[in-house]
Amino acid sequence: MAKKYSWNPIAFVPAQVTIIASAVYTALFTLLLWNHWTVPAAPSDPVPVKGINQTQAWLDLDFITDGFHPFGSRRNDVVEQYLSRRVEAILKSNGVGYDVVGGSQNDTRLAEKAKAGNVTVWTHDTANTTFPEDWRHLPWTIYTESSNIVVYIKGKRDSDWDWQSGEKYKGHGGVLMNAHYDSVSTGYGATDNGVGVATVLQLISYFTREDNQPDHSIVALFNNAEENGLYGAHNYLMHPMASFTHTFLNLEGAGAGGKATLFRSTDAEITKFYASAPNPYGSVISADGWKQGFIRSGTDYSIFTESLGMRGLDVAFFAPRARYHTNQDSARETNPDSLWHMLSTSLETMKALASYDGGEFDGSVDREGKLDLESGSTGVWFDLFGRVFAVMSLNTLFAISVTLLVAGPILLILLEILLVRNDKWYLFSRKQYLKSSDDDDAVHISGLRGFFRFPIAFVVASAAVMALAFLQTKINPFIVYSSEYVVWAELLTAWFAVAWFILAGGDRIRPTALQRMFCLIWLYIVSWIALVAATVGENNFGLGSGYLIVVYNAAVFGAVLISYLELFVLPSKAKYAEHVLDAVDETRSRPGSQSSRTLLAQSDRASSIRGPAVEDDETTESTSLLRGRDTRHQGTFTHHGKRRQPEEEGLEDSDDPFLIKAYGDEQAWSSSLPQWTWILQFLILAPINIILVGQMALLLTSALHQTPADGNAVLPIYLIIAGLAILLLLPLTPFLHRFKYQVPTLLLLVFIGCLVYNLVAFPFSREARMKHYFIQTIDLDSGKTNVTLAGLDGYVQDIIAELPSAAGKPLHYSDNHQYSRNGLQSCSWSGLAPRVVPEQPALAPFSNKTRKHGPQDWLDYNVTFTNNSAAFSIRGRNTKMCRLVLDTPVIGVEIEDAATDPRASPVAENGSSQVRLYSRTWDKTYHVNVTWDEGVMAKGQAGRVACSWTESEHGEVPALDEIRRFAPFWSAVTKAGEGLVEGYKRFELEIARRKVDSILPENRGQSSWGFEKDKPFSDDKDREQFVHAVVAVITNNGKISLQNYKFRLLFSRRDNDRLVARIVAELDGVIRAKVEPEEDGNDQAEAFDALRKHVETKLEKILRDVPSDGTHAEVVAGPSRMSAIGGGRAIAPSEAPPAYEGDVKRKPLLR
Repeated sequence: MAKKYSWNPIAFVPAQVTIIASAVYTALFTLLLWNHWTVPAAPSDPVPVKGINQTQAWLDLDFITDGFHPFGSRRNDVVEQYLSRRVEAILKSNGVGYDVVGGSQNDTRLAEKAKAGNVTVWTHDTANTTFPEDWRHLPWTIYTESSNIVVYIKGKRDSDWDWQSGEKYKGHGGVLMNAHYDSVSTGYGATDNGVGVATVLQLISYFTREDNQPDHSIVALFNNAEENGLYGAHNYLMHPMASFTHTFLNLEGAGAGGKATLFRSTDAEITKFYASAPNPYGSVISADGWKQGFIRSGTDYSIFTESLGMRGLDVAFFAPRARYHTNQDSARETNPDSLWHMLSTSLETMKALASYDGGEFDGSVDREGKLDLESGSTGVWFDLFGRVFAVMSLNTLFAISVTLLVAGPILLILLEILLVRNDKWYLFSRKQYLKSSDDDDAVHISGLRGFFRFPIAFVVASAAVMALAFLQTKINPFIVYSSEYVVWAELLTAWFAVAWFILAGGDRIRPTALQRMFCLIWLYIVSWIALVAATVGENNFGLGSGYLIVVYNAAVFGAVLISYLELFVLPSKAKYAEHVLDAVDETRSRPGSQSSRTLLAQSDRASSIRGPAVEDDETTESTSLLRGRDTRHQGTFTHHGKRRQPEEEGLEDSDDPFLIKAYGDEQAWSSSLPQWTWILQFLILAPINIILVGQMALLLTSALHQTPADGNAVLPIYLIIAGLAILLLLPLTPFLHRFKYQVPTLLLLVFIGCLVYNLVAFPFSREARMKHYFIQTIDLDSGKTNVTLAGLDGYVQDIIAELPSAAGKPLHYSDNHQYSRNGLQSCSWSGLAPRVVPEQPALAPFSNKTRKHGPQDWLDYNVTFTNNSAAFSIRGRNTKMCRLVLDTPVIGVEIEDAATDPRASPVAENGSSQVRLYSRTWDKTYHVNVTWDEGVMAKGQAGRVACSWTESEHGEVPALDEIRRFAPFWSAVTKAGEGLVEGYKRFELEIARRKVDSILPENRGQSSWGFEKDKPFSDDKDREQFVHAVVAVITNNGKISLQNYKFRLLFSRRDNDRLVARIVAELDGVIRAKVEPEEDGNDQAEAFDALRKHVETKLEKILRDVPSDGTHAEVVAGPSRMSAIGGGRAIAPSEAPPAYEGDVKRKPLLR
């Protein structure tokens, strides 16, 4: 009987297997976590490369992130001006001659040695464009004016090109490096995208040095309004450099610190340039996630590739997601190492791209301005510990996959045939007769024993972790948000404990030397099926993430191959049977000796393992009833490692290899198997798969575990972790039955602790704050305001409960709010009024008079219409962003002085329901003409005009300030829309009834009046009331009520000049268009001139009586009076009463 221990350090016995396998897993897990958490250290020298200054890069980052700087904020203008000055300062410092387009030309020659024209800077891009919002697939038309900064650096080998001539460039294509400089309205934008901007500044510094001039030209782009919808990249499409650049490197951020990863790449050829970076990092799985739509956000990469046809790379920070777009995306939360990681990888990538002389990235430009380049081959890439970066084409991976699918099984079948011919195929052999089945004696091979243990263990253990994933989703679903590694520990230990219990339990009860080989065969079957799926994904869907399965299958195949080759060292089954039977006969001749007892015991064990019915022995009517009399295998797990028969101790003195080398109670024929091959199999199978699966697991976990706050479902995250946990531990299964019980016992205790914690712990913390989304809307006509928070149901209510302004107010819940996110609950209430329009105009800082703007003054619009078209003029105060929202989509949109992108129609495919307007200047008046489809008349069309405001750092949005002060520490507020506050006014296009221009009082005893069809004016007072109603519409300071015909107009003395001027200017045009002359033949011009003068005189008299102390006066228009009532306390704009109110009675003629 063989011992269950050995002094051989690599023998396949419990002590060695437990120590070696545990050490390998522990070391690799530790190394993976260290590599994932640690960012390569920045050089100690602040100037590691001539032209690169780490200190200056960090100072640039500090300035850029000194405040929130979204598009549409004053701080955004400051950052734009800073970047322009920094670019010119860099060029001066490097002694480079340059031309400035859109700015001062004073610095075109800085030194005698400088070559004028080598650098061109566009500091004030004046381009604009109109295009459909096709990136997000929304029915919108976008008009945006560029505020990009573009720097052209001429390459040494490139020919001269006069971009102003309008001729297309025909030489070697340039390389674009891009970073957007705007942030969101709730974040400082350190990694999104201050680090990228600082990196591009340093690359400009490097490549504009005379000794570093690139071989081929480079274009640096600082684009704006990326956070609004990639609009800066759209503006670049209209720039003369757009057709010049053929490849690009886009720098982005979707986290807050850490390492920058290669998110996406257009092809394998361009990816090889990134592989030259000193610390490359990334996996093609992120690109597959984008491709399949699992990642909802977007980058400028999409515009450059889809709209322009460029080939390039998308490099970005990706974690932690909880800090993304919040005030924790700051310079304080990042570090110089993260900055250096992006800077160093970008530098080497750009150097490689700019020095490449090949023509595979060259191409022409089609009529629409899109590049016609070779497509390249889809790439597959992954890194190993940030030191090695593997790149191949998807076609190569597909060829390898098909080869493994075909060649692997064929080779194993051939080996099986050879083994069968050599009578060494012990698998599935139940017994061996010496000559024929008619012989009385047969030797039991037990080659089927243990065959079904792996599938049972695999299914049960996997079902257990999947059940835990569902349990976690039901009880405490968001614990993964802050405790993702505890979740990992729970699932890993659960799978290990269950799988060990089944595999080791089966081995203790029914030991077999084939368990390792059976597990490997099952592993190969599972990996082969997975490889089929991966190959389909590669061929049909262009997915490269299947590289993991390819490597997995190849490793398992190598381990299985060793097990097949091991069988060749065994004696043939016939020889083994002959040897055993001869040995039995010999020992029977000496029944009283120690050797006789030993051989008889071994013969019995070799013939049949006594005990309960076994999975490989068939019971028949001739089976002995005393078959189970041997109790050697009826012990519990506590007997493992102990001898079950005292008489077997005598085997230690025997020299028979069939009796002394088999492990424990395993089949005697296994004595010939080598004891060291398991370590070779383990090293082939485990390390490479642990590394690849582990890196992918950590990358996916960091990218996904905090996305539930964005509205993503939480169950897929648990299922992904569970699946990857299984993949991590599967390489251990062929050796798991040799593990000592102490390891699974310890892991079982760890599992219990993790399970309890994950079920009861609070899911959010100060380091992992739950993001919730803020937007405030205000009806500028009525002054009514709504604050909306969207967040995880059950937790967003806890946040609102802490806000004083929401106390005692009803909450309105909605899943279809215009700013709702899938999977999140939206809650609205009447909150604190915003103050986004300053009281004192910025253009008059020294004025002693303070002008208060009520909400009704924040937005002005006018509209005229005929047939199926309408013309809008829109102007918002203290904003750059406005929009026109239409209930019925339009098929035509024209914007004054707007350019159109030749690559696309400005209108969405099925019509545009919104026209979004973005200006580079403040308080711009937009003129928009829209056209509905034929048969859709403008009359009766409705919608709203709106503007957005993004600034909040100086008390402009008290509701947001309140959330920042009172919300729990475990929460973080971020923006829900492109602005923090949206103010709107509703409109409905109506025309006065033809030949109906009369007003008759309905009840002269009350302050009410109404319209009545086909009646003449009763007197001048009624006509005067009609004029005031029209004036109210024209000036947008009043509106005929849908509620009642009693109305109020709020005026103050400061409005006098503006109101009277508008009345005089617009009465003729608008009233003449709305009302026909009387049928009695009175001259229309004389009638309206008289009316105009009368109204002007009357209004001036009324407004002269308005107090001058900033208070409001109420002008009451009724059937018998028109007067001014002054006095009262000063009223802030946010407190101004509605312009009209009452109960519904009938529809007015004119609105």
